[in-house]
Amino acid sequence: MFLVALLPPEPVFSEVWAMKQEVHQLTGSRNAVRLPPHITLIPPLRQPEAFEPEFRATLAEFAKTQARFSVGLQDFRWFGNRTLFVQVAQPGPVQAFHAALVAWCAQHAPRVPRENRPFTPHMTLATRDLPTSAVPELRSLFVARHYQATFAVGSFVLFRHDGQQWRQVEEFYLPA
Repeated sequence: MFLVALLPPEPVFSEVWAMKQEVHQLTGSRNAVRLPPHITLIPPLRQPEAFEPEFRATLAEFAKTQARFSVGLQDFRWFGNRTLFVQVAQPGPVQAFHAALVAWCAQHAPRVPRENRPFTPHMTLATRDLPTSAVPELRSLFVARHYQATFAVGSFVLFRHDGQQWRQVEEFYLPA
């Protein structure tokens, strides 16, 4: 499986990682701590290993066409009762980058499937394996908490799942 994501630089990386660890400690939820803090651009997709070199080349070409941008994070939201996340405050730049990536893949990597749901940029703190019994306490804890950060996006990352864990395969840098 492959995944494409934006990773925040320090100190945002460590701040969000600490929150993911805190939620894990409080609830036992493990899914969110299997990947570093990130904003998913292309969700996990199953492809044979032979897909990787072609996809890496396609992503490298895409990176050359994009400009750097900033991401603002602010506070916390939920998708239903199963996913707690850090909200992207002004999603326009991330959504534009995602739309450009999807369009590029449609033309240059047609084996990347189109998503059926709208793209909502976010950084997950807890997800699918979050125990239902832990949700009320987690909701009250995070509704009272505030978080705000901004970071510059100068790259994006391709991950591959090796059957055990997600591993970073390559980082693609955007022109300065």
